[in-house]
Amino acid sequence: MALFSRKKDAETVPQVILKVEGMHCSSCGLSIDDELEEIPGVRSARTDVRSGHSTIRLEEDAAVDTEVLVAAVQRAGEYTARPIG
Repeated sequence: MALFSRKKDAETVPQVILKVEGMHCSSCGLSIDDELEEIPGVRSARTDVRSGHSTIRLEEDAAVDTEVLVAAVQRAGEYTARPIG
């Protein structure tokens, strides 16, 4: 039952995916996640260094501008980011 709940939650949670460039290691991804998760309305952030993607899950009623997310990635280090899709 818990697995079904997690899957259902993941399908209904709004998300933004960013293409991130300039990462070299897993610490880069963790730094980006930490910076993104400080933004009000962001539920979680998971950055995959290999794919170069950051998946940001938002609170249901949150209105977070993608420019705010991109700026957070840039604050984390020498990275560039842009929304996918």
